[in-house]
Amino acid sequence: MQEQNLPTYDDVVLAAQRIDQYINKTPVLTSRTVNQDFGAEVFFKCENFQRMGAFKFRGAMNALAQLDDQQKAKGVVAYSSGNHAQGVALSAKILGIPATIVMPQDAPAAKIAATKGYGGNVVEYNRYTENREEIGQALAKEKGLALIPPYDHPHVIAGQGTAAKELFEEVGELDVLFVCLGGGGLLAGSALAARQLSPNCKIYGVEPEAGNDGQQSFRKGEIVHIDTPQTIADGAQTQHLGKYTFSIIKDKVDDILTVPDAELVKSMHFFAERMKMIVEPTGCLGFTAARMLKDELKGKRIGVIISGGNIDMIRYSQLLTGTQL
Repeated sequence: MQEQNLPTYDDVVLAAQRIDQYINKTPVLTSRTVNQDFGAEVFFKCENFQRMGAFKFRGAMNALAQLDDQQKAKGVVAYSSGNHAQGVALSAKILGIPATIVMPQDAPAAKIAATKGYGGNVVEYNRYTENREEIGQALAKEKGLALIPPYDHPHVIAGQGTAAKELFEEVGELDVLFVCLGGGGLLAGSALAARQLSPNCKIYGVEPEAGNDGQQSFRKGEIVHIDTPQTIADGAQTQHLGKYTFSIIKDKVDDILTVPDAELVKSMHFFAERMKMIVEPTGCLGFTAARMLKDELKGKRIGVIISGGNIDMIRYSQLLTGTQL
């Protein structure tokens, strides 16, 4: 891949201008309990309050808004376990673009319902036996649709980076930033913003233990492919990083960390009980890593990006009550 093809911070700035009229500028919240426990200042960028409930709306809108009129008329296709699906479906609805979304059969029911509710034509597949990328590419070729992948696309990455841009512009420079990691769009975009707005900030991507393809790739220096991981963090059930996202991550991120599912549930409990927020398991990745490293973070200014809050309520109650993990 040519280095000049990678998105830059300038692309993040342009994305912010392009999507400004459509997105929610999500709140940055703090918790006295967390700050006291950590002996540090922790700032939560709450993308669970974004439109459709996750940061994915940013990248989807930035990508769809740049399609030409002819392509908008033909439509788009995307594949996603849920949040990108909703982001593309809602963006397409706002812009008047037909959208086909390839989703796993076992995606959270709430995410499938919301995607359909936004007008998306949902095509289901078996995530353990079928390849969503092949299905998406076949639909794009057959119907002349623009393929909008969930993370490995310059416009998507730039759009996701606007969340971190907002965080730094609101709270200033940080010592450490924790970002959820699935396919790497949010982490790559956040790294572009962080390196420009807070150059000395340490940037950590956080994955579920069962799905540490990003960590393996980071250590090995090349993209590692894994089987679909079994984890409650459905937004991070990716099998590999993208070419664009990995190029940025290996250059600008300090390390990739992992956390166990049981610790994600503890973070879900905390957000619900103390901060009165519903946060999906994937959205808890960053805070969970910070919580497990809190003794090393004393006196620091810490940023945590909460990626989303989309989870089926029955599943949510099962996880919080320990009846299913």
